[in-house]
Amino acid sequence: MPNYFSHETAIIDENCQIGKGTKIWHFSHIMSNCNIGENCNIGQNVVVSPNVVLGKNVKVQNNVSIYSGVICEDDVFLGPSMVFTNVINPRSAVVRRGEYQQTIVKKGASIGANSTIVCGNNIGEYAFIGAGAVVTKEVKPYALVVGNPSKQIGWMSEFGHRLNFNENGFATCSESGEKYQLKNNKVVKIS
Repeated sequence: MPNYFSHETAIIDENCQIGKGTKIWHFSHIMSNCNIGENCNIGQNVVVSPNVVLGKNVKVQNNVSIYSGVICEDDVFLGPSMVFTNVINPRSAVVRRGEYQQTIVKKGASIGANSTIVCGNNIGEYAFIGAGAVVTKEVKPYALVVGNPSKQIGWMSEFGHRLNFNENGFATCSESGEKYQLKNNKVVKIS
């Protein structure tokens, strides 16, 4: 008996590793050779393609497609109907299975509803991708990006609040009290 939950309508192919406490909901398909960590939540109508890796405590909302080449580290949030790509120049008549590009979503990052992540563009730790954004380039750790194509408009705390840096390059998260420093256009958590 597995140590995870899967709804009776979910399909789980062979050779998948699924961590303890993970829940897989209605009409989702976990394809072969996936590695899904502990305490993940895979929402309704989700497709996880072969060889995808999800860390611990990854939350995948309804109608998400996670294609081969994607790695999500621990504590990643994937909003409703967001999508990854894995081929930069798809054509129906051209087979490009050997050309899948890797995309890494680093620890604690959140990707908003209906966003698209163009393959090969990694998402930094605790970055926040706004709803509907189309990511066409790398996203820095703690960056807040929005739009199509996405552009950075600010910085986010690990707690998920916008950071406002003072003239000396310091910010405090208003809700958690976490302290950050902005130096050389990079954010560092200092306490």
